[in-house]
Amino acid sequence: MQSKTVAQLLADLGITKSLSRPYTANDNPYSEAQFKTMKYRPGYPDRFGPVEDARAWARDFFHWYNHEHHHTGLGLMTPAMVHHGSADTVLAHRQQVLQVACGAHPERFVRGLPTPPELPQEVWINRPQSDDGDGSHPIADPLPGLTEPGAQAGSRVPEEQAQRSLDAAEHLATVGKAVEQPSCTHPLDTNFSSELSQSA
Repeated sequence: MQSKTVAQLLADLGITKSLSRPYTANDNPYSEAQFKTMKYRPGYPDRFGPVEDARAWARDFFHWYNHEHHHTGLGLMTPAMVHHGSADTVLAHRQQVLQVACGAHPERFVRGLPTPPELPQEVWINRPQSDDGDGSHPIADPLPGLTEPGAQAGSRVPEEQAQRSLDAAEHLATVGKAVEQPSCTHPLDTNFSSELSQSA
């Protein structure tokens, strides 16, 4: 990107060059993560034809990404759920299903009533320095083991509650069993059932 040849090409194409800050390799991890999701998506072509083909493929991809893809970094929500404010409703439905499952088969839940994955409260790429000057941030210290870009940070969960929380795979498996139970007479929201079938 800094070579004269590339700079001239960009100038000829009318493109303004933009570089990351020096010695800051994590300026764009979210974009890089999305590129990986895009490239590993089934149906990603070996090559595109004209630019219209690429735009048509990307249009379908971003609709799937925003409205159908349940992100582990968003508590298995879609970006649209979070953006449009329906995350709390979805979490309430999920908790309701877990309560029904736990009530019907308490022997399966040896650690008590589980809770669905929560939304992260804060996410940092370059966390600002605290006023203490020690590099720590009193609110947004990352949880142990969650140091990857986009990982949850700042959601301090009491230890006893954290032990009862399920990871994404356990949550989907538990909800799936509850939905399949013939003895489960509690009505489930149809939107939530379709959400589960898309996630599984």
